[in-house]
Amino acid sequence: QTNFNVAVLNVGAPAAGMNAAVRAAVRVGITEGHKMFAVIDGFEGFARGKIKEISWGDVGGWTGQGGSILGTKRTLPAKYLEKIADQMRTNNINALMVIGGFEAYESCLQLHEARSRFEEFCVPICVLPATISNNVPGTDFSIGADTALNAIVETCDRIKQSASGTKRRVFIIETMGGYCGYLANMGALAAGADAAYIFEEQFDIRELQANVEHLTEKMKTSIQRGLVLRNENCNENYTTDFIYQLYSEEGKGVFDCRKNVLGHMQQGGAPSPFDRNFGTKISAKAMQWISKKLKETYRKGKVFANTDDSVCLLGMRRRNLIFQPVAELKTETDFVHRIPKEQWWLKLRPLMKILAKYKTSYDVSDSGQLEHVTR
Repeated sequence: QTNFNVAVLNVGAPAAGMNAAVRAAVRVGITEGHKMFAVIDGFEGFARGKIKEISWGDVGGWTGQGGSILGTKRTLPAKYLEKIADQMRTNNINALMVIGGFEAYESCLQLHEARSRFEEFCVPICVLPATISNNVPGTDFSIGADTALNAIVETCDRIKQSASGTKRRVFIIETMGGYCGYLANMGALAAGADAAYIFEEQFDIRELQANVEHLTEKMKTSIQRGLVLRNENCNENYTTDFIYQLYSEEGKGVFDCRKNVLGHMQQGGAPSPFDRNFGTKISAKAMQWISKKLKETYRKGKVFANTDDSVCLLGMRRRNLIFQPVAELKTETDFVHRIPKEQWWLKLRPLMKILAKYKTSYDVSDSGQLEHVTR
Protein backbone atom coordinates (compact mmCIF):
# COMPACT_ATOMS: atom_id res chain seq x y z
CA GLN A 1 0.00 0.00 0.00
CA THR A 2 1.21 3.51 -0.84
CA ASN A 3 -1.40 5.42 1.20
CA PHE A 4 -1.98 7.72 -1.79
CA ASN A 5 -5.55 8.57 -2.80
CA VAL A 6 -6.20 9.11 -6.49
CA ALA A 7 -9.51 10.45 -7.86
CA VAL A 8 -10.88 9.84 -11.36
CA LEU A 9 -13.59 11.96 -13.00
CA ASN A 10 -15.29 12.57 -16.35
CA VAL A 11 -15.75 16.09 -17.72
CA GLY A 12 -17.62 17.37 -20.77
CA ALA A 13 -19.85 15.41 -23.11
CA PRO A 14 -19.95 11.59 -23.09
CA ALA A 15 -17.56 9.80 -25.43
CA ALA A 16 -17.32 6.07 -26.12
CA GLY A 17 -14.23 4.61 -24.46
CA MET A 18 -14.39 6.82 -21.34
CA ASN A 19 -15.47 3.84 -19.25
CA ALA A 20 -12.62 1.69 -20.57
CA ALA A 21 -10.24 4.46 -19.47
CA VAL A 22 -11.82 4.67 -15.99
CA ARG A 23 -11.61 0.88 -15.63
CA ALA A 24 -7.94 0.78 -16.56
CA ALA A 25 -7.17 3.72 -14.26
CA VAL A 26 -8.89 2.08 -11.28
CA ARG A 27 -7.30 -1.34 -11.80
CA VAL A 28 -3.79 -0.10 -12.58
CA GLY A 29 -4.07 2.33 -9.66
CA ILE A 30 -5.03 -0.46 -7.25
CA THR A 31 -2.17 -2.60 -8.60
CA GLU A 32 0.23 0.28 -7.94
CA GLY A 33 -1.02 0.29 -4.34
CA HIS A 34 -3.19 3.44 -4.39
CA LYS A 35 -6.68 3.91 -3.04
CA MET A 36 -8.92 4.86 -5.96
CA PHE A 37 -11.84 7.29 -5.75
CA ALA A 38 -14.54 7.93 -8.35
CA VAL A 39 -16.17 11.33 -8.70
CA ILE A 40 -19.78 11.30 -9.94
CA ASP A 41 -20.98 13.99 -12.39
CA GLY A 42 -17.75 15.86 -13.06
CA PHE A 43 -16.58 18.92 -11.15
CA GLU A 44 -20.15 19.81 -10.19
CA GLY A 45 -20.49 16.47 -8.43
CA PHE A 46 -17.03 16.96 -6.91
CA ALA A 47 -18.12 20.27 -5.36
CA ARG A 48 -21.21 18.56 -3.92
CA GLY A 49 -19.11 15.80 -2.40
CA LYS A 50 -20.28 13.07 -4.76
CA ILE A 51 -17.10 11.06 -4.33
CA LYS A 52 -16.68 7.46 -3.26
CA GLU A 53 -13.99 4.82 -3.09
CA ILE A 54 -14.10 2.49 -6.09
CA SER A 55 -12.88 -1.09 -6.00
CA TRP A 56 -11.48 -3.60 -8.51
CA GLY A 57 -14.85 -5.32 -8.93
CA ASP A 58 -16.83 -2.09 -9.38
CA VAL A 59 -15.43 -1.55 -12.87
CA GLY A 60 -16.01 -5.08 -14.18
CA GLY A 61 -17.32 -5.17 -17.74
CA TRP A 62 -16.83 -1.44 -18.30
CA THR A 63 -14.62 -1.84 -21.38
CA GLY A 64 -17.47 -2.33 -23.83
CA GLN A 65 -19.90 0.16 -22.30
CA GLY A 66 -20.65 3.37 -24.20
CA GLY A 67 -21.35 6.78 -22.69
CA SER A 68 -20.10 7.69 -19.22
CA ILE A 69 -21.09 5.45 -16.31
CA LEU A 70 -19.62 7.83 -13.71
CA GLY A 71 -21.73 10.61 -15.19
CA THR A 72 -20.25 13.71 -16.74
CA LYS A 73 -20.96 17.44 -16.71
CA ARG A 74 -19.72 20.35 -18.80
CA THR A 75 -19.34 22.54 -15.71
CA LEU A 76 -15.88 24.05 -15.30
CA PRO A 77 -14.33 24.12 -11.80
CA ALA A 78 -13.78 27.92 -11.74
CA LYS A 79 -17.02 28.71 -9.93
CA TYR A 80 -16.64 25.89 -7.39
CA LEU A 81 -12.92 26.19 -6.60
CA GLU A 82 -13.38 26.54 -2.83
CA LYS A 83 -15.82 23.66 -2.52
CA ILE A 84 -13.63 21.41 -4.69
CA ALA A 85 -10.56 22.31 -2.61
CA ASP A 86 -12.59 21.41 0.52
CA GLN A 87 -13.50 18.03 -0.94
CA MET A 88 -9.87 17.37 -1.94
CA ARG A 89 -8.83 18.13 1.63
CA THR A 90 -11.66 16.15 3.27
CA ASN A 91 -11.00 13.05 1.19
CA ASN A 92 -7.24 13.63 1.22
CA ILE A 93 -6.94 13.37 -2.58
CA ASN A 94 -3.27 13.27 -3.65
CA ALA A 95 -3.72 13.14 -7.44
CA LEU A 96 -6.40 13.70 -10.09
CA MET A 97 -7.11 12.00 -13.39
CA VAL A 98 -9.50 14.00 -15.56
CA ILE A 99 -10.98 12.17 -18.54
CA GLY A 100 -12.86 14.37 -21.01
CA GLY A 101 -12.77 16.71 -23.97
CA PHE A 102 -11.93 20.37 -24.37
CA GLU A 103 -13.62 21.11 -21.02
CA ALA A 104 -11.28 18.69 -19.25
CA TYR A 105 -8.30 20.50 -20.72
CA GLU A 106 -9.74 23.92 -19.74
CA SER A 107 -10.58 22.63 -16.25
CA CYS A 108 -7.03 21.53 -15.60
CA LEU A 109 -5.76 24.90 -16.82
CA GLN A 110 -8.05 26.54 -14.26
CA LEU A 111 -6.86 24.23 -11.47
CA HIS A 112 -3.27 24.95 -12.47
CA GLU A 113 -3.92 28.69 -12.29
CA ALA A 114 -5.71 28.36 -8.94
CA ARG A 115 -2.71 26.69 -7.28
CA SER A 116 -1.46 29.98 -5.86
CA ARG A 117 -4.71 30.36 -3.90
CA PHE A 118 -5.47 26.74 -3.04
CA GLU A 119 -2.69 24.46 -1.91
CA GLU A 120 -5.02 21.46 -2.41
CA PHE A 121 -4.52 21.73 -6.17
CA CYS A 122 -0.76 21.32 -5.81
CA VAL A 123 -0.99 17.64 -6.70
CA PRO A 124 -0.18 15.69 -9.88
CA ILE A 125 -3.05 16.15 -12.39
CA CYS A 126 -3.39 14.30 -15.70
CA VAL A 127 -5.85 14.95 -18.54
CA LEU A 128 -6.88 12.16 -20.91
CA PRO A 129 -8.46 13.50 -24.13
CA ALA A 130 -11.89 11.88 -24.58
CA THR A 131 -14.29 13.58 -26.99
CA ILE A 132 -15.98 12.64 -30.24
CA SER A 133 -14.98 16.03 -31.72
CA ASN A 134 -11.22 15.31 -31.61
CA ASN A 135 -10.62 18.99 -30.83
CA VAL A 136 -8.21 18.75 -27.89
CA PRO A 137 -4.81 20.43 -28.35
CA GLY A 138 -1.74 18.25 -27.87
CA THR A 139 -3.14 15.07 -29.38
CA ASP A 140 -3.85 13.70 -32.87
CA PHE A 141 -6.62 11.42 -31.60
CA SER A 142 -9.02 11.55 -28.70
CA ILE A 143 -10.95 8.68 -27.12
CA GLY A 144 -14.41 8.42 -28.72
CA ALA A 145 -13.65 10.04 -32.09
CA ASP A 146 -13.18 6.68 -33.80
CA THR A 147 -16.53 5.34 -32.57
CA ALA A 148 -18.35 8.50 -33.67
CA LEU A 149 -16.67 8.31 -37.06
CA ASN A 150 -17.84 4.71 -37.40
CA ALA A 151 -21.41 5.80 -36.66
CA ILE A 152 -21.20 8.58 -39.27
CA VAL A 153 -19.69 6.40 -41.99
CA GLU A 154 -22.20 3.61 -41.41
CA THR A 155 -25.07 6.08 -41.74
CA CYS A 156 -23.51 7.65 -44.84
CA ASP A 157 -23.19 4.20 -46.44
CA ARG A 158 -26.88 3.51 -45.82
CA ILE A 159 -27.85 6.91 -47.15
CA LYS A 160 -25.73 6.34 -50.26
CA GLN A 161 -27.62 3.11 -50.92
CA SER A 162 -30.89 4.99 -50.58
CA ALA A 163 -29.65 7.70 -52.97
CA SER A 164 -28.36 5.11 -55.48
CA GLY A 165 -31.71 3.38 -55.62
CA THR A 166 -33.61 6.61 -56.12
CA LYS A 167 -31.15 7.97 -58.72
CA ARG A 168 -30.31 11.63 -59.12
CA ARG A 169 -30.47 12.47 -55.49
CA VAL A 170 -28.06 14.49 -53.39
CA PHE A 171 -27.92 14.15 -49.62
CA ILE A 172 -26.65 16.81 -47.23
CA ILE A 173 -25.57 15.37 -43.90
CA GLU A 174 -24.83 17.46 -40.84
CA THR A 175 -22.29 16.11 -38.36
CA MET A 176 -21.31 17.18 -34.84
CA GLY A 177 -17.89 18.31 -33.67
CA GLY A 178 -18.38 21.91 -32.55
CA TYR A 179 -16.07 24.08 -34.66
CA CYS A 180 -13.76 21.14 -35.35
CA GLY A 181 -14.21 19.64 -38.82
CA TYR A 182 -12.55 16.30 -38.04
CA LEU A 183 -15.73 14.22 -38.12
CA ALA A 184 -17.12 15.90 -41.24
CA ASN A 185 -13.79 15.71 -43.07
CA MET A 186 -12.81 12.14 -42.17
CA GLY A 187 -16.41 10.96 -42.55
CA ALA A 188 -16.48 12.46 -46.05
CA LEU A 189 -13.18 10.84 -46.97
CA ALA A 190 -14.30 7.42 -45.73
CA ALA A 191 -17.77 7.56 -47.26
CA GLY A 192 -16.57 8.88 -50.61
CA ALA A 193 -18.47 12.15 -50.31
CA ASP A 194 -18.40 14.92 -52.92
CA ALA A 195 -17.66 17.72 -50.47
CA ALA A 196 -17.22 18.49 -46.79
CA TYR A 197 -17.91 21.97 -45.47
CA ILE A 198 -15.82 22.76 -42.39
CA PHE A 199 -15.04 25.81 -40.29
CA GLU A 200 -11.24 25.49 -40.64
CA GLU A 201 -11.38 26.02 -44.40
CA GLN A 202 -13.57 29.02 -45.12
CA PHE A 203 -15.85 28.67 -48.13
CA ASP A 204 -17.96 31.20 -50.00
CA ILE A 205 -20.84 31.25 -52.46
CA ARG A 206 -18.45 30.57 -55.36
CA GLU A 207 -17.40 27.31 -53.77
CA LEU A 208 -21.02 26.32 -53.20
CA GLN A 209 -21.71 27.12 -56.85
CA ALA A 210 -18.74 25.02 -57.97
CA ASN A 211 -20.08 22.11 -55.91
CA VAL A 212 -23.53 22.42 -57.51
CA GLU A 213 -21.96 22.47 -60.99
CA HIS A 214 -19.81 19.48 -60.08
CA LEU A 215 -22.89 17.53 -58.97
CA THR A 216 -24.80 18.54 -62.11
CA GLU A 217 -21.94 17.13 -64.21
CA LYS A 218 -21.85 14.00 -62.06
CA MET A 219 -25.54 13.29 -62.73
CA LYS A 220 -24.67 12.91 -66.44
CA THR A 221 -22.38 9.96 -65.59
CA SER A 222 -23.32 6.46 -64.45
CA ILE A 223 -23.04 7.38 -60.75
CA GLN A 224 -26.22 9.34 -60.19
CA ARG A 225 -25.99 10.26 -56.54
CA GLY A 226 -24.31 12.86 -54.40
CA LEU A 227 -23.23 13.06 -50.79
CA VAL A 228 -22.20 16.25 -49.00
CA LEU A 229 -21.17 16.52 -45.34
CA ARG A 230 -21.39 19.70 -43.30
CA ASN A 231 -19.94 20.39 -39.86
CA GLU A 232 -22.57 21.87 -37.53
CA ASN A 233 -20.67 25.14 -37.00
CA CYS A 234 -18.86 25.52 -40.31
CA ASN A 235 -20.64 28.78 -41.14
CA GLU A 236 -23.37 30.60 -39.23
CA ASN A 237 -25.18 31.82 -42.36
CA TYR A 238 -24.66 28.90 -44.74
CA THR A 239 -26.70 26.58 -42.56
CA THR A 240 -27.67 23.02 -43.46
CA ASP A 241 -31.11 24.37 -44.43
CA PHE A 242 -29.57 27.11 -46.55
CA ILE A 243 -27.33 24.68 -48.44
CA TYR A 244 -30.28 22.29 -48.84
CA GLN A 245 -32.45 25.05 -50.32
CA LEU A 246 -29.65 26.30 -52.55
CA TYR A 247 -28.99 22.81 -53.92
CA SER A 248 -32.72 22.16 -54.36
CA GLU A 249 -33.16 25.34 -56.40
CA GLU A 250 -29.97 25.07 -58.45
CA GLY A 251 -30.45 21.36 -59.09
CA LYS A 252 -34.04 21.70 -60.32
CA GLY A 253 -34.66 19.30 -63.16
CA VAL A 254 -31.24 17.65 -62.70
CA PHE A 255 -31.28 16.26 -59.18
CA ASP A 256 -33.36 16.53 -56.05
CA CYS A 257 -32.04 16.98 -52.56
CA ARG A 258 -32.57 15.62 -49.06
CA LYS A 259 -31.03 16.62 -45.75
CA ASN A 260 -30.21 14.65 -42.65
CA VAL A 261 -28.95 15.87 -39.26
CA LEU A 262 -27.21 12.97 -37.52
CA GLY A 263 -27.36 14.51 -34.05
CA HIS A 264 -26.61 12.71 -30.80
CA MET A 265 -26.49 9.22 -32.24
CA GLN A 266 -22.85 10.11 -32.85
CA GLN A 267 -22.22 10.31 -29.09
CA GLY A 268 -23.69 6.95 -28.15
CA GLY A 269 -23.05 3.34 -28.97
CA ALA A 270 -20.54 0.77 -27.82
CA PRO A 271 -16.92 1.88 -28.27
CA SER A 272 -14.98 0.56 -31.27
CA PRO A 273 -12.02 -1.76 -30.53
CA PHE A 274 -9.67 1.15 -31.27
CA ASP A 275 -11.32 3.39 -28.66
CA ARG A 276 -11.43 0.58 -26.07
CA ASN A 277 -7.74 -0.19 -26.50
CA PHE A 278 -6.68 3.45 -26.87
CA GLY A 279 -8.57 4.40 -23.69
CA THR A 280 -7.15 1.45 -21.78
CA LYS A 281 -3.63 2.07 -23.02
CA ILE A 282 -3.34 5.80 -22.32
CA SER A 283 -5.14 5.44 -19.00
CA ALA A 284 -2.67 2.82 -17.80
CA LYS A 285 0.24 4.99 -18.96
CA ALA A 286 -1.23 8.04 -17.21
CA MET A 287 -1.64 6.08 -13.98
CA GLN A 288 2.04 5.06 -14.05
CA TRP A 289 2.96 8.71 -14.62
CA ILE A 290 0.80 9.73 -11.62
CA SER A 291 2.56 7.10 -9.44
CA LYS A 292 5.96 8.41 -10.54
CA LYS A 293 4.97 12.04 -9.84
CA LEU A 294 3.52 11.11 -6.42
CA LYS A 295 6.84 9.52 -5.41
CA GLU A 296 8.78 12.54 -6.72
CA THR A 297 6.64 15.14 -4.94
CA TYR A 298 6.11 13.35 -1.61
CA ARG A 299 7.98 15.18 1.13
CA LYS A 300 7.57 15.26 4.93
CA GLY A 301 4.40 13.21 4.86
CA LYS A 302 2.56 15.14 2.16
CA VAL A 303 2.35 15.55 -1.60
CA PHE A 304 3.26 18.99 -2.93
CA ALA A 305 3.54 19.53 -6.68
CA ASN A 306 3.46 23.06 -8.06
CA THR A 307 5.57 22.86 -11.22
CA ASP A 308 4.07 23.19 -14.70
CA ASP A 309 5.01 19.62 -15.56
CA SER A 310 2.80 18.23 -12.80
CA VAL A 311 -0.36 19.17 -14.74
CA CYS A 312 -0.08 17.27 -18.01
CA LEU A 313 -2.19 16.15 -20.92
CA LEU A 314 -1.34 12.71 -22.30
CA GLY A 315 -1.75 12.87 -26.06
CA MET A 316 -0.86 10.82 -29.10
CA ARG A 317 1.41 12.76 -31.42
CA ARG A 318 2.68 11.06 -34.55
CA ARG A 319 1.94 7.69 -32.96
CA ASN A 320 3.94 8.51 -29.83
CA LEU A 321 2.22 8.93 -26.46
CA ILE A 322 3.63 12.02 -24.77
CA PHE A 323 2.90 14.02 -21.62
CA GLN A 324 2.59 17.76 -22.25
CA PRO A 325 2.14 20.45 -19.58
CA VAL A 326 -1.27 22.10 -20.14
CA ALA A 327 0.33 25.51 -19.58
CA GLU A 328 2.54 24.95 -22.64
CA LEU A 329 -0.41 23.90 -24.81
CA LYS A 330 -2.08 27.28 -24.24
CA THR A 331 -0.25 28.88 -27.16
CA GLU A 332 -1.42 26.10 -29.51
CA THR A 333 -5.10 26.65 -28.74
CA ASP A 334 -7.88 28.76 -30.23
CA PHE A 335 -10.04 29.18 -27.09
CA VAL A 336 -12.85 31.05 -28.84
CA HIS A 337 -13.60 28.18 -31.20
CA ARG A 338 -12.25 25.49 -28.89
CA ILE A 339 -9.90 23.90 -31.42
CA PRO A 340 -6.14 23.44 -31.77
CA LYS A 341 -4.53 26.02 -34.09
CA GLU A 342 -2.91 23.31 -36.21
CA GLN A 343 -4.58 20.04 -37.16
CA TRP A 344 -2.90 17.22 -39.08
CA TRP A 345 -5.97 15.98 -40.97
CA LEU A 346 -6.39 19.24 -42.92
CA LYS A 347 -3.63 17.97 -45.21
CA LEU A 348 -6.00 15.23 -46.40
CA ARG A 349 -8.42 17.69 -47.99
CA PRO A 350 -6.78 17.92 -51.44
CA LEU A 351 -6.91 14.11 -51.61
CA MET A 352 -10.64 14.08 -50.92
CA LYS A 353 -11.23 16.53 -53.77
CA ILE A 354 -9.23 14.39 -56.19
CA LEU A 355 -11.16 11.27 -55.22
CA ALA A 356 -14.41 13.17 -55.80
CA LYS A 357 -13.05 14.05 -59.26
CA TYR A 358 -12.74 17.80 -58.92
CA LYS A 359 -10.40 19.66 -61.24
CA THR A 360 -7.83 20.32 -58.58
CA SER A 361 -4.11 20.71 -58.72
CA TYR A 362 -2.48 18.24 -56.41
CA ASP A 363 1.09 19.12 -55.64
CA VAL A 364 2.94 15.80 -55.53
CA SER A 365 5.77 17.34 -53.52
CA ASP A 366 3.28 17.76 -50.68
CA SER A 367 2.15 14.12 -50.67
CA GLY A 368 4.79 13.17 -48.13
CA GLN A 369 2.88 15.23 -45.58
CA LEU A 370 -0.37 13.34 -46.04
CA GLU A 371 0.42 10.65 -43.54
CA HIS A 372 1.20 12.31 -40.23
CA VAL A 373 4.17 10.16 -39.36
CA THR A 374 7.71 11.44 -39.77
CA ARG A 375 9.44 10.33 -42.93
